[in-house]
Amino acid sequence: MNVNLIKKLILQNSKKYYKFLRNIINEDKLNAIKNVQHSTILKKYFLVPVTLDTNKLSRRWYCQENGPPAHPKKLPPLMNMPLMVWPSVLKSLKNLILTTFIIKPYFDNEFTLPDFVQGSKKAVEVISHRLSQCQDLEGLVIPDIIPTLQDRVSKLSLIQRELISIDAEDIYFSFPYQIGIMFTNENTEVQKRFVEITMVYHVLKGLATMRSQGEEPPLNLGMLPEYQDKLLICNYRFIREYTKGIEGDWTVNLLNHSNNASN
Repeated sequence: MNVNLIKKLILQNSKKYYKFLRNIINEDKLNAIKNVQHSTILKKYFLVPVTLDTNKLSRRWYCQENGPPAHPKKLPPLMNMPLMVWPSVLKSLKNLILTTFIIKPYFDNEFTLPDFVQGSKKAVEVISHRLSQCQDLEGLVIPDIIPTLQDRVSKLSLIQRELISIDAEDIYFSFPYQIGIMFTNENTEVQKRFVEITMVYHVLKGLATMRSQGEEPPLNLGMLPEYQDKLLICNYRFIREYTKGIEGDWTVNLLNHSNNASN
C-alpha cells in the first residue's frame, strides 16, 4: 500500500479519536457540575450554600508543577502561627465559662460546642480539599489570608498538596483550644462583637478506610514508624461577627497543617 495513503488514514483516524475523547471529557465534566452545582457544604454553623462557577471548577488558580522538595513528605507551614497540639486546662476552663455564660445567653442561644466542633470538621474538609486542588477559597476564609495561602501552596509538590487534603472522618481527636470574644467601636453607634474559636485537629490519613475494613489504629500510633507519614496536626481559627442586626457567618482567619515526617 502507498506510504502516503497510510499516513493520511492514520491522521484522519487520529483526529476522529481526539474529537471523540474531547466530547467524552466535556460530557463527564458537565455531569459532575450538575451533581454538585447547588450543594450545601456546611450546615447550621457553617454557612456556605455554594454555587460553583463552571469556569472555576476546572481551573487551577495558583498551583504550578514544582521539582521534588528536599523533604517530599514534610509539610512547610502554610501560615506563620504557633502550632497548638494539646489542650490547656486553664484555657479549657475559660472556654467553658465563655460558652456557658456569655456566648449562649447573649450572642447565640442555639450555640453548643459539640455542634460547632462537628461542623468545623466539615469546614476543614472543604477548605483543605480546595487548597490541595488549588481552587478558589472565597467565602471560606477571610480575603486577607488568601494571597499568603496561594503563595505557600503554589510552592508545594504534588505529594505535599495531597497531604494537605483532609477528610473529616480521618480526624480522630479534636478540641477547641481557645475561645475569644472581641469588641470594637470604630466610631460607630453600634459596638461590633466577634467570637473567635481556635480548633486543633489530630488526623490519621486513611483512618476512615481502616475502620471500614474493621481495623482500629493502636493507641501508641504516634510512636510507630509506619504511621509517621500519615499523622498530621491542623490548626484552624474561626471567626464570626455577632454585632446586633448582623447575621454573621463562620469563616477562617488563620490555618496551618503540620506533620512529623522526617524523610
